[in-house]
Amino acid sequence: LDAPRKQRHTARRVHARLVDEHDAQVSYSTVRDYVRRRRPEIAVEHGKVAVVAMVPQDHAPGVEAEVDFGEVWVVLDGVKTKCHLFVYRLSHSGAAVHRVYPTCGQEAFLQGHIEAFEALGGVPTGHIRYDNLTSAVSQVLYGSGRRRTENPRWVLFRSHYGFDAFYCHPGIEGAHEKGGVEGEVGRFRRAWLTPMPEVKTLDELNEKITGWEARDLHRRIEGHLHSVGHDLNIEQPLLNSLPADGFDPGLVLNPRVDRSALVTVRMVKYSVPARLIGRRVRVSLQASRVKVFDGRTLVADHPRRIARTGSVVDLDHYLEVLAFKPGALPGSTALAQARAAGVFTTSHEDFWIAARRVNGDADGTRQLIDVLLLHRAHRAGDVVAGIRAALHVGAVTAEVVAVETRRHAAAAAVGGASGDRHLLRHGHDVEQGAGQPERVVSLTMRRLLDPTAVIAGLPPDTRPLPDLAIYDRQLLGRATGTDHPIPAPDPGGQP
Repeated sequence: LDAPRKQRHTARRVHARLVDEHDAQVSYSTVRDYVRRRRPEIAVEHGKVAVVAMVPQDHAPGVEAEVDFGEVWVVLDGVKTKCHLFVYRLSHSGAAVHRVYPTCGQEAFLQGHIEAFEALGGVPTGHIRYDNLTSAVSQVLYGSGRRRTENPRWVLFRSHYGFDAFYCHPGIEGAHEKGGVEGEVGRFRRAWLTPMPEVKTLDELNEKITGWEARDLHRRIEGHLHSVGHDLNIEQPLLNSLPADGFDPGLVLNPRVDRSALVTVRMVKYSVPARLIGRRVRVSLQASRVKVFDGRTLVADHPRRIARTGSVVDLDHYLEVLAFKPGALPGSTALAQARAAGVFTTSHEDFWIAARRVNGDADGTRQLIDVLLLHRAHRAGDVVAGIRAALHVGAVTAEVVAVETRRHAAAAAVGGASGDRHLLRHGHDVEQGAGQPERVVSLTMRRLLDPTAVIAGLPPDTRPLPDLAIYDRQLLGRATGTDHPIPAPDPGGQP
């Protein structure tokens, strides 16, 4: 072992010396097999190499956690899509939080931590183990132990939640330092994500994952006496509490709004209100959402598009423009996406057709735009109920829809306890999708149907009914040509 590396004995040289110097009767293969087995043993005995072995670990409750990403394929809206599984695992109990994101960038990395902290009710008092992923580490300082140059935003995040980071060694050696979460990624993927899940959105998939995590609390990890849920109940009270203020995990960008009221974020265009054309806005690019701010005011909130091209457009952002350009609505991208998302319903379509038939294309479209503006102040179900009520009586004007929308909203606010609840039950069905037509009725009809009802917020009329006998006497007096009153007929029928 002390000889120069290039002048050490090989198996062939050992065999030659045994034959020449000791007249040994031994084959080369026997010597070769012995040297292969004995060489690493000699190195270990002399302390030249470390023994490769796994040392069992015991983790105190509430102190440590581990984080890792794994790849997962999802059939997303009919398209096979590569996504990323974020896994956060408490080292003591083995309880884990899993989330699927379209990216493994820093926005998903931070969002996963926030959701995990909130789901488990606290933050570890010690440290969390990580790979040297670029979301946290800008540079690995080789030769300096575990020292790292950390990402500034990651340092701010750790300071906000008050925990330390433990960075594992690069490569396979480092993977063994957080073997719990490495194994959890594979176990969860095999148990719940095989075969590939088929969903419309990743939000739908993450809702399912929350249910699967609840079922996993009943399993028992090998070597543990109790279930994961039992150990989690012991560990949760020992976690540090969450800070009172939240943390925006989004990547901050400052694009300019183009002439089509769109901002470009990672090669995808997202709409904003048309009044912001030409101005710079602040974008928070999150794992699953894209939020746009004008100063401190949230002006747009879109689902993040996974593809690297295309656009996400909200019809509401263009209503003021379309009021002056009604002819641009039928072929607009905003209308096509609203139809595809189910926001522009068949009730809106029916109202638009009827309004154009009565008022012409331009004015009919403007009536529709006025109806769409009602969505800014009222729930979608209330507006749809108002549209159906107006269509039922042929009143295709935005004013009638507005009145019926407010009436339906008021009835829903009191749980249908108002005096005209018998007239509004169909509106409740509309909101729930049952869909019987709504009726527009007069004030007189409402009084006849329920005389005790409080109409339009006025107090009930408690005055007695008028006496009409005096009018009968006046009519009889005119018929005889005299102004003197004529006695009323006897109730018994005698003159």
